[in-house]
Amino acid sequence: MNVGTVDRIVRIIVGLALIAFALGYIAPGTTWSWVGWIGVVPILTALFARCPAYSLFGLSTR
Repeated sequence: MNVGTVDRIVRIIVGLALIAFALGYIAPGTTWSWVGWIGVVPILTALFARCPAYSLFGLSTR
């Protein structure tokens, strides 16, 4: 586990905002809304408290 509590909360908020963008709740009608599905990644890293990029660079917010 290398993701701390504050980092997890921020990741969940950002992930939910990106998914809301993908679903059209933020800036509806844009053709780039599919990019919002990237929000699944920060949510998963927050739920598992493990970030592969942090592991790669030897970082931790825990």
